[in-house]
Amino acid sequence: MLTKGVTLRGLEVFEALADSGSVAMASEATGLSQPAVSQQIRNLETALGVDLLDHTKRPMQLTPAGRNFLNRTGRVLNELRLAQSELTVMDLSHLSTLSMGIIDDFDDDITPRLVTTLAESLTKCRFKMITASSHELTAAMKDKRLHLGITASTGEMLDGVIEYPLVRDPFILVAPTAIAPKGADLEEVMQTLPFLRYERQQLISRQIDAHLSRLKLEFPERFEIGSHLALMACVSRGIGWAITTPLGFMRAVRFHDQVTAHPLPFAQFSRQISLLAGLDWTDRVPRDVAQTFRHLVQDKVITPALRSEPFLQNEFRILED
Repeated sequence: MLTKGVTLRGLEVFEALADSGSVAMASEATGLSQPAVSQQIRNLETALGVDLLDHTKRPMQLTPAGRNFLNRTGRVLNELRLAQSELTVMDLSHLSTLSMGIIDDFDDDITPRLVTTLAESLTKCRFKMITASSHELTAAMKDKRLHLGITASTGEMLDGVIEYPLVRDPFILVAPTAIAPKGADLEEVMQTLPFLRYERQQLISRQIDAHLSRLKLEFPERFEIGSHLALMACVSRGIGWAITTPLGFMRAVRFHDQVTAHPLPFAQFSRQISLLAGLDWTDRVPRDVAQTFRHLVQDKVITPALRSEPFLQNEFRILED
């Protein structure tokens, strides 16, 4: 049994305040007034008998006890949100067939969770799920070979296809930590080390090229790599630097001790992850799938990313319809 005074609302407020260090921002995130946020934190600290936050600093900072408590409560809250999102997926038992594609950016965790959630509702349905690149999924949607597709948006209006925005995924620079720790002179790094680029056929590579071209920026490059994890491995070994996104960076958790994420040292830009659906699927199915996907990405990717990389605040975020 939870100690009296420890409430789910209190834990959510604590998480929001720990992420932002600001009562005002926690108020906006939770929908509570600022006095109510402060009261929730006082109640929680009183119930636990320990200070979770150093209230004398601005922004507020976690105490050692607060960091340990956040680590454990964060996992609990994430599981509760995932359970809630799985319950809110509509009954798909009326469907006889469903074919869906999703980019491989989400293979590690999101795709398996999404597939199992959908499969449990598809009691009388022939279900097909594929993973592929963005340009392959977009082509499949154009040719009506898929009913639904989760992919990076090309910005192109597709005939007979409705687009549901899901995630804003800003571009970032990643470099070997041994050479470019946080606060390093990135201009020097970019001129000293080669630019490690994605394989040119990939949509992400074309988006990066277009932005660099607009800015009239050119960098020494010798490597063109199709595998995202291979690209991140090369960065971790000090071979060069790369431009990627938070979704890509968070996939490469095995390299986080050797790779540091930085804001771009030139004009910012981002890509959009969207759900595409054929016009004959403009009912609750794509909307509910989109909402379930948003919950999964928020809890499993965005929230952890904002904790480790605060510069992504307000940039790496969920997009609503």
